[in-house]
Amino acid sequence: MPKITIKKDKCKGCLLCISFCPKGLIIVDNDLNRKGVRPAKFSRRANKIADGIPPGAGKDNSECLGCTMCAIICPDCCIEVYK
Repeated sequence: MPKITIKKDKCKGCLLCISFCPKGLIIVDNDLNRKGVRPAKFSRRANKIADGIPPGAGKDNSECLGCTMCAIICPDCCIEVYK
């Protein structure tokens, strides 16, 4: 199963990764980073909530495809994808 890590304090909040995630698993974090912006955050439940599936159902990374689109599009190399 792929695993995504996002370096919160390095993220400048451009949110390009959100647009390019085919599964909609990256969202905007509610907390600010050191730069004072709301960075991107990996959320295993992002698209499940939109699809009406209750939060907490199937909390695993199995939905992430490991396509690396988020890491490729990130201009500051804040995202790492492990397969």
